[in-house]
Amino acid sequence: MKSKFKMKGLDCANCASELERAIQKIDGIESVTISFMTLKMELEYDEARKEEILQNVKKVIKKEEPDVTIEEV
Repeated sequence: MKSKFKMKGLDCANCASELERAIQKIDGIESVTISFMTLKMELEYDEARKEEILQNVKKVIKKEEPDVTIEEV
């Protein structure tokens, strides 16, 4: 399943690539793309585990970039 998210509070392109690498390591994530220019994140993941995966994504974001929040679009 693919989902798109709007990201708020993302400050730099390097932060976006760091988050991308960290999120890619989460079990159940097939692919992740974060665009700093558009402040959008696209996730492809196992639909059966959506809630668990999104919780883990939010935890990683909070740990790596505490000021960043995501909102599904």
